[in-house]
Amino acid sequence: MMVSNQTNHQKDDNLMNSINIETLLTIVYVHVDDWYQANASELLSDKVGCKPVFSDSEVMTLMIAEDYIPYPAEAQYLGYIRANHGELFPQLLDQSQFNRRARGLRYVVEAMRREWLMELGIGQPSTYLMDTKPIPVVGYKRSKRHSDFAGSADYGQCSSRNLSYFGYKLVMITTLDGIPVVYDLVSANTDERQAIETVVDRIHNSQMIGDKGFIGAEWQAQITQQTGNTIVTPKRKNQMIQHPDGFEQLLNTVRERIEGVFHELQNTGRNMERLLAKTVIGLTTRVIAKVTAHLFRHILRLRYHINVQTFQCSTDF
Repeated sequence: MMVSNQTNHQKDDNLMNSINIETLLTIVYVHVDDWYQANASELLSDKVGCKPVFSDSEVMTLMIAEDYIPYPAEAQYLGYIRANHGELFPQLLDQSQFNRRARGLRYVVEAMRREWLMELGIGQPSTYLMDTKPIPVVGYKRSKRHSDFAGSADYGQCSSRNLSYFGYKLVMITTLDGIPVVYDLVSANTDERQAIETVVDRIHNSQMIGDKGFIGAEWQAQITQQTGNTIVTPKRKNQMIQHPDGFEQLLNTVRERIEGVFHELQNTGRNMERLLAKTVIGLTTRVIAKVTAHLFRHILRLRYHINVQTFQCSTDF
């Protein structure tokens, strides 16, 4: 019994090991740079000029890590890195230069995320979840005349939250485990079914579980014909054909998982609804970085047993 108790205490001690930020940044950098060295030359073949002193891998590392060390503004985050971890990034750029470099690398980061998905075998199941989330960008009553978002964003309504806002919808398809596979930003006034059409054709011959916003027999049949995907939703009470007893409850339980993904994107790291972007490119850059950070959070748990929300791990570094 004493041996058993001692073993349990050792396991608990291992689970309570802390990881410092320097180690976390190093792990992120190694993964990013390994991918960059193997793949980025092809993606950046048209890039001209001298090799930057502050490397692309360093920029991409800080783009991802920003979600693990959340500060309200990018300038504050970079100030923290410069003051506390400057030895890791001795050539760190000022905020304006960093922002410009990050925007230029946004599609490289997205390509890296997709490659990581493939390496992990994510994105090959037969059942997915789909939903949308509001992304406000400008105050509801504030003038939009001179905003960079005018023309692409619009006024919208989120009935589940009784929220009126100006901005976009984040439309997303995830695995049942809650890992985003494909996503996009559409205008906030876009119908749910039109929103999902921007991403659903990237997956084929699968089952898609959604809420009542995706109801419509004719539309669902069209999606099945075009992509081979079957749309499964709850039924309205006035529909003639209903699901078997107990199926609706099971469906709602499964759908809660994508709500959990949105909750995690919203409440861990930088607030998804307060990314403080002033341009469309700036917003897409921050959304890409945040979704990539969400995937890498999964990699950290899977490969290193690191929980970046608590900075605890079960591995000695």
